[in-house]
Amino acid sequence: MHETTSLLIEVGALLFLLGLLSRLSRRVGLSPIPLYLLAGLIFGHGGLLEFKASEEFFAIGAEIGVILLLVMLGLEYSAGELVGNLRAAAPAGLIDGVFNALPGAAFALLLGWDWVAALVLGGITWVSSSGVVAKVLADLGRLGNRETPVVLSVLVIEDLAMAFYLPLLTAVLAGATLVGGGITLVVAVVTVLVVLVVAIRYGSVISSVMSARDPEALLLGVLGLTLLVAGVAAKLQVSAAVGAFLVGIALSGPVAHHATELLTPLRDLFAAVFFLFFGLVTDPRDIPPVLLPALALAVITMGTKTLTGYLAAKRVGIAEPGRWRTGLTLVPRGEFSIVIAGLAVAAGSVEPRLAALATAYVLITVVTGPMLARVPDLAWFKAWLRRRAAAERARQSLPVTD
Repeated sequence: MHETTSLLIEVGALLFLLGLLSRLSRRVGLSPIPLYLLAGLIFGHGGLLEFKASEEFFAIGAEIGVILLLVMLGLEYSAGELVGNLRAAAPAGLIDGVFNALPGAAFALLLGWDWVAALVLGGITWVSSSGVVAKVLADLGRLGNRETPVVLSVLVIEDLAMAFYLPLLTAVLAGATLVGGGITLVVAVVTVLVVLVVAIRYGSVISSVMSARDPEALLLGVLGLTLLVAGVAAKLQVSAAVGAFLVGIALSGPVAHHATELLTPLRDLFAAVFFLFFGLVTDPRDIPPVLLPALALAVITMGTKTLTGYLAAKRVGIAEPGRWRTGLTLVPRGEFSIVIAGLAVAAGSVEPRLAALATAYVLITVVTGPMLARVPDLAWFKAWLRRRAAAERARQSLPVTD
């Protein structure tokens, strides 16, 4: 009884605090994500006041938060749009891997770490946070923007790549044989392909099972199916986020429309829990010794990620403001980076400073990323873009001389 009472007090206090922080962020015109993270640091491990009874609750809530963020993104697009966007964004996915994984791997080698640590840090710097990016798009009202499908395509390619990377990394960290690692990788590939085919070919059948006229049945059905598919995907060493996203893609028509309305409050609740939990499990005392290297790595890879998004949007004909919105929106790293670092720490055979470096790095990008995403909407940035466009037009109108 005492544990239940403590749980209710802690959960209630933290959720009430999140509500106040959300209201404060709206008043000052900022995303609430950095405030949620700071609240987690204050009340988590090593914080000013450590809340222990509610940690398991928030851990589960954080998992649900990421899943809901991704299924809501999937509901915005049809299966045909997904396939078309993936084809168009395939070159951007390759650029993304080269531009963002290699700096992390090279940084690890410069610090004198071994090749396994380089493989881990390369994954940490490679993948944007689907959860943070989805929240930023929703907060800034950009879900219907022309560049948003480009952002989603890059995220989906990264998540699909993680379906192959994570089993391979797990095998390397465990010292598995080539055959054992290969089997794990094949299972992951087959699972992703099966889920993708079902989502594209049989999405209408899945939608017909749901009833858009019965809100309660629709909410329970969509939420249950999403958690089920995400859980099965995770069990098979595939990203739960990929499974949730594909469930959203599979649903269409009135079912998708009404499901979006019903799930939006749940998404907002559990997304806030996700960012709070990220701060709760981070000990602020581990950050200062690795802060400068993490800051240097963050500056480098925030630049490379912005360039990745800019080039991806340019390739499909997005205007320059949209290119900058694409690049800056992709800056935050988050859930996958923490998962990768957690696998390395659990293995116990990787550089011990890697966990603290990864935590500091993710915190820097996840706090500054939502702020940077707002820059293209600021008046001074729009004025700068207009001056650039005018200078470019003037340059093109100059006569050619011998």
